[in-house]
Amino acid sequence: MSVADGLHSAAIHLLRRLRLRDHASGIGPAQLSALSVLVFGGPKSLGELAKAEDVRPPTMSRIVAALEHAGLLRRLATEDKRRLSLHPTPKGIKMMQEARRRRVEALALALASSSKRELQKLGELTELMRQISQNIQ
Repeated sequence: MSVADGLHSAAIHLLRRLRLRDHASGIGPAQLSALSVLVFGGPKSLGELAKAEDVRPPTMSRIVAALEHAGLLRRLATEDKRRLSLHPTPKGIKMMQEARRRRVEALALALASSSKRELQKLGELTELMRQISQNIQ
């Protein structure tokens, strides 16, 4: 197995297990992912959000409508009155912060039995993974 194949597999398994914590949010994974883009990446237009999530605009329209109905985001006019900008509400921000906290706590619990050296190594590898992710086209 190549390093790339092993890393790909490990990353997917890690994220799948952490994603189990997302059920507590009460919204679906597509909605949670879109809301995450807005909370951690800033306001976006519908088209920008669809592109970021790699879905078609009609699909994103349904996701946004559900988030808006739940009070998790709002549409605001931009300087160009023909365009709207999607912004998370305080309720949406709080939901994402809690979802992230649950994931991080689960990961921290899993790491609790790791040695100091293993944690140091993981820290170094985390930075390397960030750099690699920026090189993926």
